[in-house]
This record gives sequence, C-alpha cells and structure tokens, in this order.
Amino acid sequence: MADRSGYGKAGKKGPSGRSYRNATGLTRQPKKMRGRKVSSQRWLTRQLNDPFVAEAKSRGLRSRAALKLEQMDDRFQLFKPGMAIVDLGCAPGGWLQVSSLRTNLGKGKARLVGIDLLETDGIVGADIFTGDITDPEMLEKVRTAIGGAADGVLSDMAADTTGHRSTDHLRTTALLEAALDFALNVLNQNGFFLAKCFRGGAEKLLLDIMHRNFKTVRHVKPAASRSESVESYVLAIGFHGIGRAEDISADVVAGGTVIV
Repeated sequence: MADRSGYGKAGKKGPSGRSYRNATGLTRQPKKMRGRKVSSQRWLTRQLNDPFVAEAKSRGLRSRAALKLEQMDDRFQLFKPGMAIVDLGCAPGGWLQVSSLRTNLGKGKARLVGIDLLETDGIVGADIFTGDITDPEMLEKVRTAIGGAADGVLSDMAADTTGHRSTDHLRTTALLEAALDFALNVLNQNGFFLAKCFRGGAEKLLLDIMHRNFKTVRHVKPAASRSESVESYVLAIGFHGIGRAEDISADVVAGGTVIV
C-alpha cells in the first residue's frame, strides 16, 4: 500500500530537494517571464512544477499548506471528532478546511474558529473573525464561539520575508510568541498547540515556556514543506498550563520533554 502520510520515501530528487521534471524529462517554465525579477521567476517556476501545489488545486484545497497539516495529523493523530479548534492567521482557509474534514466526523460536531487580519471566505461550520489575535476582545469572542476552551490551537502565521534570514526569523518568532500567548489563555487541559517556527535561536525562550506548559514539545517538518526552506513547525502536546506567557519565568525549565 502506498504511504499517504507524506513521510515515506520520495522519488528521485533534483538539487533543490524535489524533482520538477515532467513526463518528458523537462522542467516546465511559466509563460510571460520577461520583466519579472529573478526571484519572481524562480518562485513561479517552483509553483508551476510543485506536485503539492497541483494536488491541493486538484482536491479543491485553498492552499498548499493544507497538505502540511494533513501530513502532520496523519503522523500524530491530533484531530478527533467534535473537537474545538482555533486557527490563528487562518487566511486563505486551507487549515480550517482540513480541521473541518477531520473533526466533523460521525456524531461529533466540531467547533471551529478562524482569525485573520484579512477577510477570509467562509467555511461551513466555522466562525471566522477578522481582527488581531492580540486584541483582548478577540480572545473573548473566541471563547464565546467555542463555548469556553479549545482542544487545539493552530498557527501557520509567518511574517513577509525580507530575504535577510535573521530578520525573518525574529519577525516570525514574534508571531509565534503571540500565538503561544493566545493558546495559553484558551486551551483545555491536554490540548495541543501547533505553530510555524523558523529555527534560528531566538525561539528558545518560547520553547522553554512550552516545556513548562506541555507534556511534550517537538519540531516537525512535513514532506510538503520545501526541503530548502528554514520553515518547520513546533508541536506541543498535553497542555497542563500554569499561566500566560508574560507571567512565566523562562529562567528555569521545569519538567517537559523536548524532541528535536
């Protein structure tokens, strides 16, 4: 049986870590490349030839990133029927789609909430709010929508990249901090937190906070995450929280297990 998790063996890969060759052995090139920056040309070529982009499109998923969430759930079995899930930075809605498909099963009716600064097209069964996750009023809206607390908090948020690795790392780490603070305020006991994390050192304090608040913390890189990208995800399971991020001293790491 074929491995559908995304973590199995891959076919022969090119220098970038993934084969972009078509059936004739040639790499497909986008039309109308003249006048575009070299970086834009590379991005367009990569998108055109990326099998995960093609799969997401063929299945009606709103984003390639939806496949990353599927692969991580296949591996760790995060979603259960009837769960309350909050998706931070939900636009364009790919992660909410996967959450809905995997929690609205059988008689279990899921409670799903998405939040983004951008307008996001609706998804059946999900409440989507337009606003800032750091706004205290947003936290209360979410609590009301899910009926109290969440079983899982998701975040695929990342800052717009500048091309300067240290700057990009710090900006995305700031979003990770905001997402973690939100999660600490809304999660049920034994809940989970899954968020994008650019590894580079600045996130250590946040990992320390997770160690103190969750049973297990690990880094995960699904197959749909490009091998040349510094992107990975941090998964914290088994919430037994002790408070908000700013109230926790990161000087002492008590308990917890980290798997890198």
